[in-house]
Amino acid sequence: MARTLFQKVWDTHAVRTLPNGQTQLYIGLHLVHEVTSPQAFAELRERGWTVRAPQRTFATIDHIVPTAAQARPFADLMAESMTSALERNCRDFGVRFFDLASGGQGIVHVIGPENGLTQPGMTIACGDSHTSTHGAFGAIAFGIGTSQVRDVLATQTMSLSPLKVRRIEVNGRLRPGVYAKDVILHIIGLLGVKGGTGYAYEYAGDVVDRMTMDERMTICNMSIEGGARIGYVNPDQTTFDFLRDRPYAPKGADFDTAVTWWTSMASDPDAAYDDVVRIDAADIAPTVTWGINPGQSVGVNGRLPRPEDVAPGDRAGISEALEFMSFEGGQRVEGTKIDVAFIGSCTNGRLSDLREAAKIVKGQKVAAHVRAIVVPGSQKVAVAAEKEGLDQVFADAGFEWRRAGCSMCLAMNPDKLVGREICASSSNRNFKGRQGSPTGRTLLMSPAMVAAAAVAGEVVDIRTWDAHVPVGA
Repeated sequence: MARTLFQKVWDTHAVRTLPNGQTQLYIGLHLVHEVTSPQAFAELRERGWTVRAPQRTFATIDHIVPTAAQARPFADLMAESMTSALERNCRDFGVRFFDLASGGQGIVHVIGPENGLTQPGMTIACGDSHTSTHGAFGAIAFGIGTSQVRDVLATQTMSLSPLKVRRIEVNGRLRPGVYAKDVILHIIGLLGVKGGTGYAYEYAGDVVDRMTMDERMTICNMSIEGGARIGYVNPDQTTFDFLRDRPYAPKGADFDTAVTWWTSMASDPDAAYDDVVRIDAADIAPTVTWGINPGQSVGVNGRLPRPEDVAPGDRAGISEALEFMSFEGGQRVEGTKIDVAFIGSCTNGRLSDLREAAKIVKGQKVAAHVRAIVVPGSQKVAVAAEKEGLDQVFADAGFEWRRAGCSMCLAMNPDKLVGREICASSSNRNFKGRQGSPTGRTLLMSPAMVAAAAVAGEVVDIRTWDAHVPVGA
């Protein structure tokens, strides 16, 4: 019987069906960071338990680590406490830890793929909602809570309810200035932030087929913002080429054997889906969020909705967002003045993201009123970027070049908005208070769009960027 990748991976890792109808799944890779693991490890200690499969568990620090000054002890007592706890837990339980001294530290969803830990056909769990990122490799990856982190540490399994599968096909050609970030924001805007509830999303179509692994990771990363627990892309030659020679990927003949198996895990051509959505790439514009959830977005040259023009059930949410953001229905998002520009996060903190942004700012200067920072997704990304001179390009333009971490994506560190500042951000969430200030405002967009906004001092259409470059620049 024809099956989807989701069904194949699920069935392969199913241990048993539980009395409540959930499936006990074996977890092939467990990723751990400093914020959601301390209580889980503490409960193991209290019960005298060990980590069941330490060779399948890998840790890093990312959420709370400072990105400006990283000398220990950290000035932030909470950051120092959480980091010390993770160091102790990894040492005591035999878990591989990518710490600051390793050269491999970074955001958990960046270091997994760059080390070849993330592979097709896997089940992957992490105490972070954006674990769906790893689905770009044809894995079934999902975020879990602290109690589930404990369960996976202790048993290498966890219980989950089966999901339906929605195939989202994006076909045609993306127009210049349109990036993977715009594709996923468009999808979320179309289907809604709750549209994926109960679903795994399978991203497909010739646009996705042509995407690099970095671009696929950007799309899968924000599946959770659309309500889906899981998002994935079927593995193909692009996947295999990315994984070849990675530190933890199979080597030699074992790699060829793995490719055969990975290929077999892709969805069958005649697999049945619970729903299929088809999107024309030509309909996707550079997209910017204007509200307080990632589904409240608009093409950069479009207009914000008016409460009176939407369905009655949507009016309260639209009104709340407009009021919080100090916007008016019908206005354009283009031209919105910004105070802060942030390039980074597990969504858009990879080398290719930094390259695209650097193309925009090279030879330019950040607007005088804008505070701009670039935070590489990992130490390896930082080294590669510095080797290409990207750090100097950003510094010359007036950006701060930081060290690896989650930074201003969620502001569990010193990188925060202040007061009513409005931030052009390449991150993944624009909730109230997400970037550290209860009244701060976030506009999500692609790294290139963030870079252009930093220079212009306002949201601009990257497709007409030349018109915004200062005369004589």
